[in-house]
Amino acid sequence: MSSTTDDRTSGTAGDGADTATGTADDEARRREMVAQGMVVAWWAQQRPDEPAVISTHGELTFRQLNARANQLARALRRRGLQAGDGVALLCRNRPEFVEVTAACQRAGLRLTTVNWHLTADEAGYIVGDCEAKALVADASLAEVAAGSLAGAPDCTAHLAVGGAISGFESYDAALDAEDATDIDDPSLGTSMLYTSGTTGRPKGVYRPEPATSVTANLFGYGPGDRHLCTGPLYHAAPLAFSLSIPLSHGVGVVLMDRWDAAEALRLVEAHRITHTHMVPTMFHRLLSLPEEVRTAHDLSSLRSVLHGAAPCPVTVKRQIIEWLGPIVVEYYAATEGTACIVDSATWLTRPGTVGRPPDGTVLIGDEAGNPLPAGTTGLVYMRAPKVGRFEYFKDAEKTSSTYRADGDYFTLGDVGHLDEDGFLYLTDRSANLIISGGVNIYPAEVDAVLLEHPAVGDAATIGVPDEEWGERVLAVVELQDGVAASDELATELIEHCRARLAH
Repeated sequence: MSSTTDDRTSGTAGDGADTATGTADDEARRREMVAQGMVVAWWAQQRPDEPAVISTHGELTFRQLNARANQLARALRRRGLQAGDGVALLCRNRPEFVEVTAACQRAGLRLTTVNWHLTADEAGYIVGDCEAKALVADASLAEVAAGSLAGAPDCTAHLAVGGAISGFESYDAALDAEDATDIDDPSLGTSMLYTSGTTGRPKGVYRPEPATSVTANLFGYGPGDRHLCTGPLYHAAPLAFSLSIPLSHGVGVVLMDRWDAAEALRLVEAHRITHTHMVPTMFHRLLSLPEEVRTAHDLSSLRSVLHGAAPCPVTVKRQIIEWLGPIVVEYYAATEGTACIVDSATWLTRPGTVGRPPDGTVLIGDEAGNPLPAGTTGLVYMRAPKVGRFEYFKDAEKTSSTYRADGDYFTLGDVGHLDEDGFLYLTDRSANLIISGGVNIYPAEVDAVLLEHPAVGDAATIGVPDEEWGERVLAVVELQDGVAASDELATELIEHCRARLAH
């Protein structure tokens, strides 16, 4: 990817190309540590005093992060956890979140991060369903944390971060009682994240084989680089792209506690951020900042801005590339798997594409999985890997209904098409489809047009029941700061859409 790489991108965390390891024995030891989930321990040896985590809740060097991970691994074992057991983590973006991930990775534990926006009942369902033996929770989420235990009787170890929670032990006290040296029997852990889909309870995306911590250095990480984490780490994308991958290459991570467009620009300048991950709404918020705010910060350190997780309107992406330069990289992926990636230079020649998947890895098909011709809109199917295929935890029926086309491909319900050259374009999710008067309407197309209007801060288009048409289209609009809602503005927005969308 020419827009995001330099001479360092040929290396991977597994081949030592970006690390001066010295002798062959050194390299063999490093590979062994990575395979055991001890990648943080490796960087604690190589860059002990380099910042690993920077946040408003505290900072950690690689040496400190490694020590805390060892202490937590021992603390969890003391409370009865063994390799293969589950740990639930209900925590905001703070250093302890990173400590828990590192400890689980080396102790052979299965980590499930919990969305802290959930109610106690919803969080409790996940803690119980993932069969967690331990819950580590942020004291700022005390009510949800305490309430979630009602649905998880087998979760017997409870550790509170950053303060007290009724029925929980102190996280810091538990760690302080343990040895900080490297554990002598590490084993690679895994993660099981929950994806809600559109109906029913969330389901755990489970892979029986642990995920390797050896990851390709796709984004050209090197010594001195910094990554800005803009989103909540309980999400799969920030957890992977803004924590696991940077740390695997010895790159420190700056954690935002909550998204704020102006604060993000300040942090880029203050910490000389080289890499970050965002979602399209963040792009829109950045572009909506007053010109004097956008130009007040030096962003020249940025080399890679990765984005995904939602459709990005063409106008928004074009404007962000014009501002930041051809350093924007888009991926199409989900918790269940990854399909493709596209850099700025390629995207500018084919606006709207999410990339060209390798041959055979994506097909466009009908409901039964039968392939459709190029240019035809249908369901997007991704080819499952031969090894490490996901399954929905304890839900064989949902797993089997997701895999189609003789079991080699799965679909998440996304709709799109492949052009004659194999580039993928997404339309929306099938579950979001609005059928009004027999006509298919994809809300993402309406959202994209609304976001072009200067008064609109964000938009979500939905279908609502209608006796005559079956469904009618309703757009819920969040206005920009300082813009007042009025009937006149509503009419203006409708006319704005009418001039740009099929009637």
